[in-house]
Amino acid sequence: MEITSPLTLEKCLKLKAGDKVYLTGTIYTARDQAHKRIVETLQKGEIPPFPLENSIIFYVGPTPPKPHEAIGSAGPTTSYRMDSYTPYLLDRGLKGMIGKGERGQDVINSIIKNKAVYFLAVGGAGALLSSSILDAEVIAYPDLGPEAVFKLQVEKFPCYVAIDCDGGTLFNT
Repeated sequence: MEITSPLTLEKCLKLKAGDKVYLTGTIYTARDQAHKRIVETLQKGEIPPFPLENSIIFYVGPTPPKPHEAIGSAGPTTSYRMDSYTPYLLDRGLKGMIGKGERGQDVINSIIKNKAVYFLAVGGAGALLSSSILDAEVIAYPDLGPEAVFKLQVEKFPCYVAIDCDGGTLFNT
């Protein structure tokens, strides 16, 4: 199934755990420290570095690109490291996350509550995944190096629905 961002409620409702998905459009990157800063920004009443509403965050710290490439290797980061921030972001409109590994029960409950989706990208396939990234631009926190927030343009980025908006999970099948 092909999905184009933004990831709206209507699109989330059609996705079921186990579905293979190809994402096209804009997604954003953020890991631990970027999540912390985004949440702190929101708690101060300030505007985050990208609109959360219907957005997708890819948990990745890409390697530097080679000449004539948009990005270096871009393999997913273990997702549970963002679990303490995820419900807060989901409550503010985030609709999708891409990473690897299982999520905690608080995140699963928040995915259900907010009708969001958690996607799995294949770990160890960063070079392959990067071939689906057409453009990469640092938009926030450049001091974090590869963990800065990037705005990515992707085309047919391969992933699987790991947790759907009804709480169905690939991990129990």
